[in-house]
Amino acid sequence: MADETRALRVVVAGAAGRMGTTTVQALALDPDFEIVCAVDRAHAGESLRAVAGPKAPDIPIREKFGVSVDETKPDVLIDFTTHASAVEHAASALRRGVAPVIGATGLTQHDIAELKLLSEETGVPGIYVPNFAIGAVLMMRFAEMAARWLPDVEILEMHHDRKLDAPSGTAILTADLIAESRKCVPTPPVTQNLKVEGARGGVYKDIPIHSVRLPGLVAHQAVLFGGKGELLTIRHDSLDRSSFMEGVKIALRNVRKLQGFVVGLDKILFKS
Repeated sequence: MADETRALRVVVAGAAGRMGTTTVQALALDPDFEIVCAVDRAHAGESLRAVAGPKAPDIPIREKFGVSVDETKPDVLIDFTTHASAVEHAASALRRGVAPVIGATGLTQHDIAELKLLSEETGVPGIYVPNFAIGAVLMMRFAEMAARWLPDVEILEMHHDRKLDAPSGTAILTADLIAESRKCVPTPPVTQNLKVEGARGGVYKDIPIHSVRLPGLVAHQAVLFGGKGELLTIRHDSLDRSSFMEGVKIALRNVRKLQGFVVGLDKILFKS
């Protein structure tokens, strides 16, 4: 267990990516954190300061995760790599006593189950966070509440055109929460003439999800609940990546206090 009186030692994986550099810049300005290691295979050997900006520590970006962690001894991991790399890094971190915070998207139920099992075996906690924005976490909580009374619902999620997966992890988690909360599954609307295949979106747990990918977008989601004579829309918009940074810091500060491997920042924000 790390000394609570000193700065939290952090390894940033995917440090040269868009979320990675934003995270490096945010942590570098906060005395509660010390970036001791940066991993990014595409930029290995380069200076983190040269890649992420003048406030970043002047340390080399490394290629291999496990060896780098062994040498730099971080307390926590923040990972914004790809799905496959993030799962590999999280497992490696858990085996080394480093608590992982996974922000990479696309983890499957199988991935999560495996990480939960490994967390139990090692006694090291961790968290997978589909969305670090505080407003997005509140949106999901409000949608969970609304589903008890308005079971007819569809989800519209919109992201930038470089996002690799669809639907988003936020949409999947929102649908999971709604499915657990609503008291009944409504009869789906009758579509007599589906002129374009997929026009009604993909269906997950009896909830239609519509994914939009366009340049100019960052991360946006609207949850639409229909009732007799009314429509309730719960919407969140991330206008730039700075919206995620407070959630990243909250996750890093609290991940080692968790029990096991959990999913969602709400497990920290709403912990009683």
